[in-house]
Amino acid sequence: MEEVKSNNTQLIEILSMKMPFGKYQNRRLIDLPEPYLVWFKQKGFPKGKLGDLLALCYEIKLNGLEDMVRKIKIG
Repeated sequence: MEEVKSNNTQLIEILSMKMPFGKYQNRRLIDLPEPYLVWFKQKGFPKGKLGDLLALCYEIKLNGLEDMVRKIKIG
């Protein structure tokens, strides 16, 4: 059950957290273009929480789950 709670938290963070640097600074992670996430996948995601969230966002977009994730209600 703890894993489900953690996954839900990560999904909510992807919807609300903004990219802290770079070309897409201040854009919500879910709104990052797929080619940008592919570039990170090839070069290596940043270490830590941001990297984990970007990797998850990459997997969501790769598997066509973006619309489903966007339907999650925040707060």
